[in-house]
Amino acid sequence: MKNPYLYGYLPLFSVILFSLTYGIYLVGESLELLTAIGVYTGMREFLTDIELRLLLLSVFALCFFMLFSALKLIGETIHEVGMLLFSKDNTGEMIGVARGGYLIFFFGSLLSIFGIQSILILLCVFALTIFSYFTFHIYKMSRFLTLPGTIGLIFFEILMWAIFITFICYVVLKLYNGLLASLPFTN
Repeated sequence: MKNPYLYGYLPLFSVILFSLTYGIYLVGESLELLTAIGVYTGMREFLTDIELRLLLLSVFALCFFMLFSALKLIGETIHEVGMLLFSKDNTGEMIGVARGGYLIFFFGSLLSIFGIQSILILLCVFALTIFSYFTFHIYKMSRFLTLPGTIGLIFFEILMWAIFITFICYVVLKLYNGLLASLPFTN
């Protein structure tokens, strides 16, 4: 007998592992920055090296956990809306079909452990994991979709992510430009 909830814990573990690997990388980078600007020795008066590393790791891992959790929620919402628009499944059977794709994210998060020392490796592993999951998911969903529905779903998801990323970049650039304009030495 197969339990339908067998893979239910994998997204949580994947988010935790990705958060920890990105957090560990940023701890190393932030300690180098703190040392370069001369703040590290002052912080060592209040905290030991281990306490400082654990404090930074908990802050960075929590921030990445929130980021990856939000991205997972947004991704699932975009996908569900796309399935609403393009699916021919009326019974809801397709929701459980692609749950095996959670293994792809889990193995990707395990693979990211080997790239802790390089942000390029971490980003490549994350991008490859997302692409592999998307390909697997579309393959599994294709039996519930017509060919125009499959093409529509792919374009819908790509378009929604492009709009979302463009909006985020626009907001960040506006905030950055506003911050630079408010500095006294730029006037």
